[in-house]
Amino acid sequence: MASELDRTRLDARTRALLEGPIPSTLLRLATPNVLVMLIQASVGLIETYFIGKLGTDALAGVTLVFPVLMLMQMMSAGAMGGGISSAVARALGAGRRADADALASHALVIGVVFGLGFTLAVLGGGPWLYAAMGGRGASLAAALTYSNVIFSAAVMVWLFNSLANVIRGSGSMLVPAIVTSAGALVLIPLSPCLIFGWGPFPRLGVAGGAVAVMVYYLVGTITLMLYLRSRRSVVHLSAGVLTLRWALFRDILRVGIVAALVTITTNLTIAITTGLVGRLGPAAIAGYGTGARLEYLLVPLVFGLGSPLVALIGTNIGAGQRERALRAAWTGAAIATGLAEAIGLAAAMAPRAWLMLFNTDPVMLDAGSRYLHAVGPFYGFFGLGMALYFASQGVGQVLWALLANLARLAIATIGGWLALHSSGNLSHVFLAMSAALTVFGLINAAAVAGGAWFGPTRWPVLRRAYAVVRD
Repeated sequence: MASELDRTRLDARTRALLEGPIPSTLLRLATPNVLVMLIQASVGLIETYFIGKLGTDALAGVTLVFPVLMLMQMMSAGAMGGGISSAVARALGAGRRADADALASHALVIGVVFGLGFTLAVLGGGPWLYAAMGGRGASLAAALTYSNVIFSAAVMVWLFNSLANVIRGSGSMLVPAIVTSAGALVLIPLSPCLIFGWGPFPRLGVAGGAVAVMVYYLVGTITLMLYLRSRRSVVHLSAGVLTLRWALFRDILRVGIVAALVTITTNLTIAITTGLVGRLGPAAIAGYGTGARLEYLLVPLVFGLGSPLVALIGTNIGAGQRERALRAAWTGAAIATGLAEAIGLAAAMAPRAWLMLFNTDPVMLDAGSRYLHAVGPFYGFFGLGMALYFASQGVGQVLWALLANLARLAIATIGGWLALHSSGNLSHVFLAMSAALTVFGLINAAAVAGGAWFGPTRWPVLRRAYAVVRD
Protein backbone atom coordinates (compact mmCIF):
# COMPACT_ATOMS: atom_id res chain seq x y z
CA MET A 1 0.00 0.00 0.00
CA ALA A 2 1.21 3.52 -0.75
CA SER A 3 2.67 5.29 2.26
CA GLU A 4 1.14 8.44 3.72
CA LEU A 5 4.05 10.45 2.31
CA ASP A 6 3.37 9.01 -1.14
CA ARG A 7 -0.34 9.85 -0.78
CA THR A 8 0.41 13.54 -0.31
CA ARG A 9 2.14 13.56 -3.69
CA LEU A 10 -0.79 12.06 -5.54
CA ASP A 11 -3.14 14.16 -7.64
CA ALA A 12 -6.33 15.15 -5.79
CA ARG A 13 -8.39 13.10 -8.25
CA THR A 14 -6.35 10.00 -7.43
CA ARG A 15 -6.63 10.56 -3.67
CA ALA A 16 -10.41 10.83 -4.00
CA LEU A 17 -10.51 7.35 -5.55
CA LEU A 18 -8.45 5.99 -2.67
CA GLU A 19 -10.13 7.76 0.24
CA GLY A 20 -13.58 9.11 -0.71
CA PRO A 21 -16.86 7.39 0.28
CA ILE A 22 -17.47 4.63 -2.25
CA PRO A 23 -21.16 5.19 -3.17
CA SER A 24 -20.90 8.98 -3.52
CA THR A 25 -17.54 8.80 -5.32
CA LEU A 26 -18.86 6.22 -7.77
CA LEU A 27 -22.07 8.15 -8.46
CA ARG A 28 -20.18 11.43 -8.84
CA LEU A 29 -17.91 9.88 -11.45
CA ALA A 30 -20.67 7.90 -13.13
CA THR A 31 -23.20 10.72 -13.51
CA PRO A 32 -21.47 12.59 -16.38
CA ASN A 33 -20.42 9.28 -17.89
CA VAL A 34 -23.94 7.82 -17.86
CA LEU A 35 -25.36 11.03 -19.30
CA VAL A 36 -22.85 11.09 -22.11
CA MET A 37 -23.41 7.40 -22.85
CA LEU A 38 -27.13 8.12 -23.09
CA ILE A 39 -26.39 10.93 -25.51
CA GLN A 40 -24.11 8.71 -27.56
CA ALA A 41 -26.68 5.92 -27.67
CA SER A 42 -29.40 8.43 -28.57
CA VAL A 43 -27.35 9.60 -31.53
CA GLY A 44 -27.33 6.05 -32.89
CA LEU A 45 -31.06 5.73 -32.35
CA ILE A 46 -31.73 9.04 -34.09
CA GLU A 47 -29.64 7.89 -37.03
CA THR A 48 -31.67 4.66 -37.12
CA TYR A 49 -34.88 6.71 -37.09
CA PHE A 50 -33.81 8.67 -40.17
CA ILE A 51 -32.51 5.60 -41.99
CA GLY A 52 -35.85 3.92 -41.27
CA LYS A 53 -37.45 6.63 -43.42
CA LEU A 54 -35.53 5.19 -46.38
CA GLY A 55 -37.53 1.95 -46.13
CA THR A 56 -37.46 -1.52 -44.56
CA ASP A 57 -34.53 -2.71 -46.70
CA ALA A 58 -32.33 0.18 -45.56
CA LEU A 59 -33.31 -0.44 -41.93
CA ALA A 60 -32.63 -4.17 -42.29
CA GLY A 61 -29.25 -3.42 -43.91
CA VAL A 62 -28.10 -1.19 -41.06
CA THR A 63 -29.41 -3.78 -38.57
CA LEU A 64 -27.10 -6.36 -40.15
CA VAL A 65 -24.09 -4.07 -39.70
CA PHE A 66 -25.03 -3.04 -36.18
CA PRO A 67 -23.67 -6.14 -34.34
CA VAL A 68 -20.31 -5.76 -36.10
CA LEU A 69 -20.18 -2.02 -35.39
CA MET A 70 -21.06 -2.61 -31.76
CA LEU A 71 -18.38 -5.29 -31.60
CA MET A 72 -15.83 -2.66 -32.59
CA GLN A 73 -17.29 -0.06 -30.23
CA MET A 74 -17.44 -2.44 -27.29
CA MET A 75 -14.01 -3.87 -27.97
CA SER A 76 -12.31 -0.48 -28.34
CA ALA A 77 -14.17 1.31 -25.54
CA GLY A 78 -15.14 -1.42 -23.09
CA ALA A 79 -12.68 -4.29 -23.63
CA MET A 80 -9.29 -3.00 -24.74
CA GLY A 81 -10.34 0.40 -23.43
CA GLY A 82 -10.98 -1.22 -20.06
CA GLY A 83 -7.50 -2.72 -20.18
CA ILE A 84 -6.08 0.75 -20.84
CA SER A 85 -8.07 2.36 -18.02
CA SER A 86 -7.16 -0.43 -15.62
CA ALA A 87 -3.43 -0.19 -16.41
CA VAL A 88 -3.42 3.61 -16.03
CA ALA A 89 -5.43 3.47 -12.78
CA ARG A 90 -3.20 0.81 -11.22
CA ALA A 91 -0.08 2.76 -12.20
CA LEU A 92 -1.42 5.96 -10.64
CA GLY A 93 -2.61 4.14 -7.51
CA ALA A 94 0.89 2.74 -7.04
CA GLY A 95 2.47 6.19 -7.58
CA ARG A 96 4.06 5.25 -10.94
CA ARG A 97 3.39 8.51 -12.78
CA ALA A 98 6.03 7.96 -15.48
CA ASP A 99 4.51 4.60 -16.39
CA ALA A 100 1.03 6.15 -16.49
CA ASP A 101 2.28 8.77 -18.98
CA ALA A 102 4.01 6.13 -21.10
CA LEU A 103 0.83 4.03 -21.18
CA ALA A 104 -0.85 6.82 -23.18
CA SER A 105 1.61 6.32 -26.06
CA HIS A 106 1.18 2.57 -25.89
CA ALA A 107 -2.60 3.02 -26.04
CA LEU A 108 -2.21 4.98 -29.29
CA VAL A 109 -0.20 2.16 -30.86
CA ILE A 110 -2.81 -0.39 -29.81
CA GLY A 111 -5.57 1.78 -31.30
CA VAL A 112 -3.83 2.02 -34.68
CA VAL A 113 -3.03 -1.70 -34.90
CA PHE A 114 -6.48 -2.94 -33.91
CA GLY A 115 -8.22 -0.28 -36.03
CA LEU A 116 -6.38 -1.38 -39.15
CA GLY A 117 -7.16 -4.98 -38.30
CA PHE A 118 -10.88 -4.23 -38.21
CA THR A 119 -10.70 -2.38 -41.53
CA LEU A 120 -9.04 -5.30 -43.32
CA ALA A 121 -11.27 -7.94 -41.74
CA VAL A 122 -14.63 -6.28 -42.36
CA LEU A 123 -13.94 -4.93 -45.83
CA GLY A 124 -12.77 -8.39 -46.87
CA GLY A 125 -15.32 -10.53 -45.04
CA GLY A 126 -18.33 -8.21 -44.87
CA PRO A 127 -20.18 -9.52 -47.95
CA TRP A 128 -20.02 -13.12 -46.69
CA LEU A 129 -20.89 -12.19 -43.10
CA TYR A 130 -23.95 -10.08 -43.91
CA ALA A 131 -25.24 -12.68 -46.36
CA ALA A 132 -24.80 -15.38 -43.70
CA MET A 133 -26.83 -13.23 -41.29
CA GLY A 134 -29.74 -13.14 -43.74
CA GLY A 135 -28.96 -10.18 -46.00
CA ARG A 136 -30.43 -10.46 -49.47
CA GLY A 137 -30.84 -8.11 -52.42
CA ALA A 138 -31.47 -4.50 -51.42
CA SER A 139 -30.92 -5.13 -47.70
CA LEU A 140 -27.50 -6.68 -48.38
CA ALA A 141 -26.57 -3.77 -50.68
CA ALA A 142 -27.54 -1.26 -47.97
CA ALA A 143 -25.51 -3.20 -45.40
CA LEU A 144 -22.39 -3.17 -47.57
CA THR A 145 -22.73 0.52 -48.38
CA TYR A 146 -23.00 1.51 -44.72
CA SER A 147 -20.34 -0.96 -43.58
CA ASN A 148 -17.69 0.01 -46.13
CA VAL A 149 -17.82 3.68 -45.10
CA ILE A 150 -17.74 3.01 -41.35
CA PHE A 151 -14.98 0.43 -41.36
CA SER A 152 -12.74 2.24 -43.84
CA ALA A 153 -12.09 4.69 -40.99
CA ALA A 154 -12.10 2.20 -38.11
CA VAL A 155 -8.77 3.58 -36.85
CA MET A 156 -10.55 6.80 -35.83
CA VAL A 157 -12.97 4.89 -33.61
CA TRP A 158 -10.13 2.99 -31.96
CA LEU A 159 -7.98 6.07 -31.39
CA PHE A 160 -10.89 8.02 -29.92
CA ASN A 161 -11.82 5.29 -27.46
CA SER A 162 -8.21 4.51 -26.54
CA LEU A 163 -7.47 8.12 -25.66
CA ALA A 164 -10.77 8.55 -23.83
CA ASN A 165 -9.94 5.54 -21.65
CA VAL A 166 -6.50 6.90 -20.81
CA ILE A 167 -8.28 9.94 -19.42
CA ARG A 168 -10.94 7.87 -17.64
CA GLY A 169 -8.25 5.73 -16.05
CA SER A 170 -6.89 8.86 -14.39
CA GLY A 171 -10.26 9.38 -12.69
CA SER A 172 -11.47 12.14 -15.02
CA MET A 173 -14.84 11.29 -16.57
CA LEU A 174 -15.86 14.86 -17.36
CA VAL A 175 -13.51 15.56 -20.29
CA PRO A 176 -14.57 12.57 -22.43
CA ALA A 177 -18.17 13.42 -21.53
CA ILE A 178 -17.81 17.00 -22.74
CA VAL A 179 -16.11 15.96 -25.98
CA THR A 180 -18.78 13.33 -26.71
CA SER A 181 -21.66 15.69 -25.89
CA ALA A 182 -20.27 18.51 -28.02
CA GLY A 183 -19.77 16.10 -30.91
CA ALA A 184 -23.35 14.86 -30.58
CA LEU A 185 -24.66 18.41 -30.95
CA VAL A 186 -23.00 18.51 -34.37
CA LEU A 187 -23.66 14.91 -35.35
CA ILE A 188 -27.44 14.94 -34.79
CA PRO A 189 -28.18 17.57 -37.48
CA LEU A 190 -25.30 16.50 -39.75
CA SER A 191 -26.52 12.90 -40.10
CA PRO A 192 -29.95 13.63 -41.68
CA CYS A 193 -28.42 16.38 -43.79
CA LEU A 194 -26.09 13.86 -45.40
CA ILE A 195 -28.71 11.08 -45.57
CA PHE A 196 -31.38 13.18 -47.32
CA GLY A 197 -29.26 15.91 -48.92
CA TRP A 198 -30.70 18.85 -47.01
CA GLY A 199 -29.34 22.29 -47.75
CA PRO A 200 -25.91 22.36 -49.40
CA PHE A 201 -25.13 18.74 -48.48
CA PRO A 202 -25.17 15.88 -51.02
CA ARG A 203 -27.79 13.14 -50.71
CA LEU A 204 -25.75 10.09 -49.66
CA GLY A 205 -28.58 7.85 -48.44
CA VAL A 206 -27.50 5.11 -46.05
CA ALA A 207 -23.84 6.13 -46.43
CA GLY A 208 -24.63 9.63 -45.13
CA GLY A 209 -25.11 8.47 -41.57
CA ALA A 210 -21.79 6.62 -41.67
CA VAL A 211 -19.93 9.66 -43.02
CA ALA A 212 -21.33 11.85 -40.23
CA VAL A 213 -20.18 9.37 -37.58
CA MET A 214 -16.65 9.28 -38.98
CA VAL A 215 -16.42 13.09 -38.97
CA TYR A 216 -17.41 13.01 -35.30
CA TYR A 217 -14.68 10.53 -34.38
CA LEU A 218 -12.00 12.41 -36.30
CA VAL A 219 -12.68 15.73 -34.57
CA GLY A 220 -13.08 14.01 -31.20
CA THR A 221 -9.74 12.21 -31.51
CA ILE A 222 -7.91 15.46 -32.23
CA THR A 223 -9.58 17.13 -29.25
CA LEU A 224 -8.62 14.34 -26.82
CA MET A 225 -5.01 14.39 -28.02
CA LEU A 226 -4.80 18.12 -27.39
CA TYR A 227 -6.17 17.65 -23.87
CA LEU A 228 -3.64 14.93 -23.05
CA ARG A 229 -0.91 17.32 -24.18
CA SER A 230 -2.14 20.06 -21.82
CA ARG A 231 -1.25 20.68 -18.18
CA ARG A 232 -4.80 19.97 -17.03
CA SER A 233 -4.49 16.26 -17.68
CA VAL A 234 -3.31 13.94 -14.89
CA VAL A 235 -1.70 11.72 -17.55
CA HIS A 236 0.39 13.42 -20.24
CA LEU A 237 0.86 12.31 -23.83
CA SER A 238 4.39 13.33 -24.81
CA ALA A 239 5.48 13.43 -28.43
CA GLY A 240 9.03 12.82 -27.26
CA VAL A 241 8.24 9.50 -25.56
CA LEU A 242 8.62 7.04 -28.44
CA THR A 243 10.27 4.15 -26.58
CA LEU A 244 7.87 1.25 -26.41
CA ARG A 245 8.08 -1.31 -23.61
CA TRP A 246 6.60 -4.78 -23.75
CA ALA A 247 5.91 -4.67 -20.01
CA LEU A 248 3.44 -1.80 -20.53
CA PHE A 249 1.80 -3.47 -23.52
CA ARG A 250 1.45 -6.61 -21.40
CA ASP A 251 -0.16 -4.61 -18.60
CA ILE A 252 -2.88 -3.48 -21.02
CA LEU A 253 -3.21 -6.62 -23.13
CA ARG A 254 -3.46 -9.16 -20.31
CA VAL A 255 -6.78 -7.53 -19.43
CA GLY A 256 -7.75 -6.21 -22.86
CA ILE A 257 -7.30 -9.44 -24.84
CA VAL A 258 -9.42 -11.56 -22.53
CA ALA A 259 -11.99 -8.74 -22.29
CA ALA A 260 -12.01 -8.59 -26.09
CA LEU A 261 -12.93 -12.28 -26.16
CA VAL A 262 -15.82 -11.44 -23.82
CA THR A 263 -16.93 -8.75 -26.25
CA ILE A 264 -16.63 -11.10 -29.23
CA THR A 265 -18.80 -13.74 -27.59
CA THR A 266 -21.38 -11.10 -26.60
CA ASN A 267 -21.72 -9.87 -30.16
CA LEU A 268 -21.47 -13.35 -31.61
CA THR A 269 -24.52 -14.25 -29.56
CA ILE A 270 -26.47 -11.38 -31.14
CA ALA A 271 -25.13 -12.12 -34.62
CA ILE A 272 -26.03 -15.83 -34.50
CA THR A 273 -29.48 -15.09 -33.14
CA THR A 274 -29.92 -12.51 -35.90
CA GLY A 275 -29.03 -15.24 -38.39
CA LEU A 276 -31.68 -17.55 -36.91
CA VAL A 277 -34.31 -14.84 -37.05
CA GLY A 278 -33.14 -13.90 -40.54
CA ARG A 279 -34.67 -17.09 -41.92
CA LEU A 280 -38.06 -15.47 -41.41
CA GLY A 281 -37.29 -12.51 -43.71
CA PRO A 282 -36.07 -8.87 -43.63
CA ALA A 283 -39.02 -7.58 -41.59
CA ALA A 284 -38.32 -10.13 -38.85
CA ILE A 285 -34.63 -9.15 -38.86
CA ALA A 286 -35.60 -5.50 -38.55
CA GLY A 287 -37.99 -6.26 -35.68
CA TYR A 288 -35.56 -8.36 -33.69
CA GLY A 289 -32.69 -5.96 -34.40
CA THR A 290 -34.74 -2.95 -33.30
CA GLY A 291 -35.80 -4.74 -30.12
CA ALA A 292 -32.26 -5.93 -29.42
CA ARG A 293 -31.01 -2.36 -29.77
CA LEU A 294 -32.49 -1.79 -26.33
CA GLU A 295 -30.09 -4.42 -24.99
CA TYR A 296 -27.27 -2.67 -26.79
CA LEU A 297 -28.50 0.57 -25.20
CA LEU A 298 -27.85 -1.04 -21.81
CA VAL A 299 -24.20 -1.54 -22.77
CA PRO A 300 -23.33 2.18 -22.89
CA LEU A 301 -25.49 2.76 -19.81
CA VAL A 302 -23.63 0.12 -17.81
CA PHE A 303 -20.39 1.32 -19.38
CA GLY A 304 -21.21 4.75 -18.01
CA LEU A 305 -21.08 3.17 -14.57
CA GLY A 306 -18.45 0.55 -15.40
CA SER A 307 -15.78 2.93 -16.64
CA PRO A 308 -15.49 4.83 -13.32
CA LEU A 309 -15.75 1.44 -11.60
CA VAL A 310 -12.60 0.35 -13.47
CA ALA A 311 -10.79 3.53 -12.40
CA LEU A 312 -11.97 3.29 -8.78
CA ILE A 313 -11.15 -0.39 -8.37
CA GLY A 314 -7.92 -0.26 -10.38
CA THR A 315 -6.55 2.65 -8.37
CA ASN A 316 -7.30 0.86 -5.11
CA ILE A 317 -5.76 -2.38 -6.37
CA GLY A 318 -2.61 -0.43 -7.29
CA ALA A 319 -2.52 0.99 -3.77
CA GLY A 320 -3.07 -2.43 -2.18
CA GLN A 321 -6.60 -1.69 -0.89
CA ARG A 322 -8.30 -4.95 -1.89
CA GLU A 323 -11.20 -4.81 0.54
CA ARG A 324 -12.17 -1.34 -0.60
CA ALA A 325 -12.01 -2.54 -4.23
CA LEU A 326 -14.37 -5.42 -3.42
CA ARG A 327 -16.86 -3.12 -1.71
CA ALA A 328 -16.81 -0.85 -4.76
CA ALA A 329 -17.54 -3.82 -7.02
CA TRP A 330 -20.70 -4.84 -5.15
CA THR A 331 -21.88 -1.25 -4.92
CA GLY A 332 -21.58 -0.82 -8.68
CA ALA A 333 -23.22 -4.19 -9.33
CA ALA A 334 -26.26 -3.26 -7.22
CA ILE A 335 -26.74 0.03 -9.08
CA ALA A 336 -26.33 -1.55 -12.53
CA THR A 337 -28.74 -4.40 -11.75
CA GLY A 338 -31.48 -2.02 -10.64
CA LEU A 339 -31.02 0.27 -13.64
CA ALA A 340 -31.05 -2.53 -16.23
CA GLU A 341 -34.02 -4.30 -14.65
CA ALA A 342 -36.10 -1.11 -14.60
CA ILE A 343 -35.49 -0.58 -18.32
CA GLY A 344 -36.21 -4.21 -19.16
CA LEU A 345 -39.50 -4.30 -17.28
CA ALA A 346 -40.65 -1.05 -18.89
CA ALA A 347 -39.86 -2.41 -22.36
CA ALA A 348 -41.63 -5.71 -21.65
CA MET A 349 -44.78 -3.91 -20.55
CA ALA A 350 -44.93 -1.53 -23.52
CA PRO A 351 -42.76 -2.91 -26.36
CA ARG A 352 -44.54 -1.11 -29.18
CA ALA A 353 -43.82 2.27 -27.62
CA TRP A 354 -40.17 1.53 -28.41
CA LEU A 355 -40.53 -0.34 -31.69
CA MET A 356 -42.88 2.11 -33.41
CA LEU A 357 -40.27 4.84 -33.10
CA PHE A 358 -38.49 3.15 -35.99
CA ASN A 359 -41.04 1.35 -38.18
CA THR A 360 -44.67 0.21 -38.27
CA ASP A 361 -44.39 -2.96 -40.35
CA PRO A 362 -46.66 -5.56 -38.63
CA VAL A 363 -44.14 -8.41 -38.93
CA MET A 364 -41.39 -6.20 -37.56
CA LEU A 365 -43.57 -5.15 -34.62
CA ASP A 366 -44.51 -8.76 -33.87
CA ALA A 367 -40.90 -10.02 -33.82
CA GLY A 368 -39.68 -7.09 -31.74
CA SER A 369 -42.54 -7.42 -29.25
CA ARG A 370 -41.88 -11.12 -28.75
CA TYR A 371 -38.23 -10.38 -28.03
CA LEU A 372 -38.96 -7.66 -25.46
CA HIS A 373 -41.71 -9.69 -23.75
CA ALA A 374 -39.39 -12.66 -23.33
CA VAL A 375 -36.00 -11.07 -22.65
CA GLY A 376 -36.77 -7.67 -21.10
CA PRO A 377 -37.60 -8.98 -17.59
CA PHE A 378 -34.15 -10.60 -17.42
CA TYR A 379 -32.14 -7.47 -18.25
CA GLY A 380 -31.24 -7.13 -14.55
CA PHE A 381 -28.99 -10.18 -14.84
CA PHE A 382 -27.31 -8.55 -17.82
CA GLY A 383 -26.62 -5.42 -15.74
CA LEU A 384 -25.28 -7.55 -12.87
CA GLY A 385 -22.93 -9.51 -15.11
CA MET A 386 -21.69 -6.49 -17.04
CA ALA A 387 -20.96 -4.44 -13.90
CA LEU A 388 -18.91 -7.27 -12.38
CA TYR A 389 -17.17 -7.70 -15.74
CA PHE A 390 -16.00 -4.08 -15.59
CA ALA A 391 -15.05 -4.53 -11.95
CA SER A 392 -12.96 -7.55 -12.97
CA GLN A 393 -11.13 -5.36 -15.46
CA GLY A 394 -10.18 -2.99 -12.65
CA VAL A 395 -8.79 -5.90 -10.65
CA GLY A 396 -7.00 -7.22 -13.73
CA GLN A 397 -8.70 -10.65 -13.68
CA VAL A 398 -11.39 -11.28 -16.28
CA LEU A 399 -11.22 -15.04 -16.85
CA TRP A 400 -14.49 -15.77 -15.03
CA ALA A 401 -16.24 -13.05 -17.04
CA LEU A 402 -15.11 -14.82 -20.21
CA LEU A 403 -16.40 -18.18 -18.94
CA ALA A 404 -19.74 -16.59 -18.07
CA ASN A 405 -20.03 -15.15 -21.56
CA LEU A 406 -19.14 -18.46 -23.18
CA ALA A 407 -21.94 -20.06 -21.18
CA ARG A 408 -24.31 -17.35 -22.40
CA LEU A 409 -23.24 -17.95 -26.01
CA ALA A 410 -23.75 -21.71 -25.74
CA ILE A 411 -27.20 -21.47 -24.16
CA ALA A 412 -28.49 -18.74 -26.49
CA THR A 413 -27.25 -20.27 -29.74
CA ILE A 414 -27.76 -23.99 -29.10
CA GLY A 415 -31.02 -23.43 -27.25
CA GLY A 416 -32.23 -20.99 -29.91
CA TRP A 417 -31.38 -23.38 -32.75
CA LEU A 418 -33.14 -26.27 -31.04
CA ALA A 419 -36.20 -24.12 -30.36
CA LEU A 420 -36.41 -22.90 -33.94
CA HIS A 421 -36.03 -26.35 -35.46
CA SER A 422 -38.24 -28.21 -33.01
CA SER A 423 -41.18 -25.83 -32.75
CA GLY A 424 -40.49 -23.07 -35.28
CA ASN A 425 -41.68 -20.62 -32.62
CA LEU A 426 -39.70 -17.39 -32.49
CA SER A 427 -40.75 -16.79 -28.88
CA HIS A 428 -39.00 -20.01 -27.84
CA VAL A 429 -35.76 -18.71 -29.38
CA PHE A 430 -36.04 -15.63 -27.21
CA LEU A 431 -36.71 -17.72 -24.09
CA ALA A 432 -33.35 -19.38 -24.67
CA MET A 433 -31.80 -15.90 -24.73
CA SER A 434 -33.47 -15.10 -21.40
CA ALA A 435 -31.97 -18.20 -19.81
CA ALA A 436 -28.58 -17.24 -21.25
CA LEU A 437 -28.69 -13.76 -19.67
CA THR A 438 -29.63 -15.27 -16.30
CA VAL A 439 -26.69 -17.67 -16.35
CA PHE A 440 -24.33 -14.88 -17.44
CA GLY A 441 -25.20 -12.71 -14.46
CA LEU A 442 -25.21 -15.51 -11.90
CA ILE A 443 -21.83 -16.97 -12.93
CA ASN A 444 -20.15 -13.57 -12.62
CA ALA A 445 -21.74 -12.96 -9.22
CA ALA A 446 -20.88 -16.44 -7.93
CA ALA A 447 -17.25 -16.06 -9.04
CA VAL A 448 -16.75 -12.75 -7.23
CA ALA A 449 -18.65 -13.91 -4.14
CA GLY A 450 -16.63 -17.12 -4.12
CA GLY A 451 -13.32 -15.27 -3.91
CA ALA A 452 -12.14 -15.65 -7.54
CA TRP A 453 -10.23 -12.35 -7.38
CA PHE A 454 -8.22 -12.68 -4.19
CA GLY A 455 -8.15 -16.38 -3.32
CA PRO A 456 -10.32 -18.04 -0.64
CA THR A 457 -13.71 -16.55 0.16
CA ARG A 458 -13.54 -13.54 2.48
CA TRP A 459 -16.96 -13.65 4.08
CA PRO A 460 -16.28 -10.81 6.59
CA VAL A 461 -15.33 -8.62 3.65
CA LEU A 462 -18.48 -9.62 1.79
CA ARG A 463 -20.64 -8.78 4.80
CA ARG A 464 -19.14 -5.30 4.92
CA ALA A 465 -19.64 -4.99 1.16
CA TYR A 466 -23.32 -5.85 1.42
CA ALA A 467 -23.65 -3.43 4.34
CA VAL A 468 -22.30 -0.62 2.17
CA VAL A 469 -24.72 -1.47 -0.64
CA ARG A 470 -27.66 -1.70 1.78
CA ASP A 471 -26.85 1.61 3.49
